[in-house]
Amino acid sequence: MEIQNIDKLRELYEKPKGRAKVKSLPTLEKHSINFISKSPFLIISTSSKQYKMDASPRGGAPGFVKVIDNNTIIIPDAKGNNRVDSLSNITETGQIGLLFLISGVDETLRINGKALISSNKDYLNLFSSERKRPKVCLVVTVEEMFLHCAKALMRSKLWSEETKINRSELPSMGQMMKDQLNDDKPVESQEAMIERYQKDL
Repeated sequence: MEIQNIDKLRELYEKPKGRAKVKSLPTLEKHSINFISKSPFLIISTSSKQYKMDASPRGGAPGFVKVIDNNTIIIPDAKGNNRVDSLSNITETGQIGLLFLISGVDETLRINGKALISSNKDYLNLFSSERKRPKVCLVVTVEEMFLHCAKALMRSKLWSEETKINRSELPSMGQMMKDQLNDDKPVESQEAMIERYQKDL
């Protein structure tokens, strides 16, 4: 049976209680700021006006996302593949969702808010220590922030040695792309791809 409204959904799920009900805050505070400062990885979620969704990983040294104040964070747009899926969506809706992770920590930090794309030199100068200065950055106005409990990462054992696989258990990125695109170009080895990426980080 397809569930199409909140009333039917609530027949299956109790309403949130206790901390889960009230944990959402409208601004950052000391613990969320500290979490961001230690996070080397986040996922950016955006949507176009036509509800075309996008979830994009972003990474850097811990603290690569800058907290300006309790309502504002800045994310550098590091060089990528030039698809600009997330950026395009932001130009249409200005909506953004963020999920911050820290290696070894099962809790995550979630932020929802508004975003704009900026080439402001003062903002870009915050990333002058990066190997390659970004062309633009995302200026995010925080509207909602909360910590997400550890259950999902505990179930997945994401940081556990026992769940890690050897990279050789998957085809190389080049091989997977060749198969998906029915491409007749020579396959780039995983080692060659990583070496090429290292030069372009």
